[in-house]
Amino acid sequence: MERYLDIWTARKLGVAELTRKNIEDYQLEKIKETLRWAVANSPFYRGRYGAAEVRTWEDFRRLPFTCPQDVASFGGDMVCLPQSRISRIVTMETSGTEGRPKRIYFTEEDQELTIDFFHNGMRLLVDPSDTVIILMPCRRPGSIGDLLKEGLERLGAKTVPYGLPSGGDDETILQLMEERGATCCVALPTHLAALAEKDGGRRISMKTVLLSAEYVSAESREKIQNTWGCKIFEHYGMTEMGLGCAVSCEELSGCHIRESDLYLEIIDPETGRVLPDGEEGEVVFTTLTRKGMPFIRYRTGDWSSFLKKTCRCGSILKRISRVGDRNMQKGAWKKTPGQDKKK
Repeated sequence: MERYLDIWTARKLGVAELTRKNIEDYQLEKIKETLRWAVANSPFYRGRYGAAEVRTWEDFRRLPFTCPQDVASFGGDMVCLPQSRISRIVTMETSGTEGRPKRIYFTEEDQELTIDFFHNGMRLLVDPSDTVIILMPCRRPGSIGDLLKEGLERLGAKTVPYGLPSGGDDETILQLMEERGATCCVALPTHLAALAEKDGGRRISMKTVLLSAEYVSAESREKIQNTWGCKIFEHYGMTEMGLGCAVSCEELSGCHIRESDLYLEIIDPETGRVLPDGEEGEVVFTTLTRKGMPFIRYRTGDWSSFLKKTCRCGSILKRISRVGDRNMQKGAWKKTPGQDKKK
């Protein structure tokens, strides 16, 4: 089994052989670089971390967290480059911080990092013989579907960039899947499960699907598998992460993390203590390679754990378990009353 993400990560690190030590050494150096860059170029980070010095992992874990409220209140001050260097701004409505929207800023180079991840991550699902229908936002340049389309076309796969389905689109999409010979679909699980229910015996040869942006329920999974008999891969990411964070491999056991661009921690949300592998807690991340708007120890509100055992695919990249939604508590799933929405 080809370990595409390991090969890609080793290339990005500039090493012949990928080991946990060289991954972690690289990450610590990138964290130091990111901190220096952010403090030198961002008023917000200068105020938050101006006196901080990071030499060791212990130093890093003493840094204060950042959070969505910081982005809503001070997002413009978190940007490290002039507006002339910003190629895309994503605005997300929030229920917190008195309803102020969050705005996430990207340079063209930042978005290239995401395209590169999509290009290599999708190799776990498809090859140049496949046709992928994209049921994610893709109309605007730099949107998640647009970046995914670019990554897939670099791989050599054919794409059908449709966009997010609306209520009356189901028959149109199913017909398009059949006519264009779609063998893979990238979609929200609830959207794809609804399509599977209405398939009606069409000649659709779906081999793989990638589900993202929502928790994948057992009900949605069952509907998709019963209709198409395909392998169901999962992806975890959020806009602040640059849209891509972790993806499952053919073993379908957890999601391998994009460790060359992101450093993840799992913390106890009450104490802020970093938890050992295997324990569930809140996902916190730090960007390692972003220049436009870096994030340092950013609390996502999402719930997961690092899987302790090495994946059977042989990859040494860390994996996270299935990620719970923003209002998850230990041992129980809670329905999210109002998730952040992108404009």
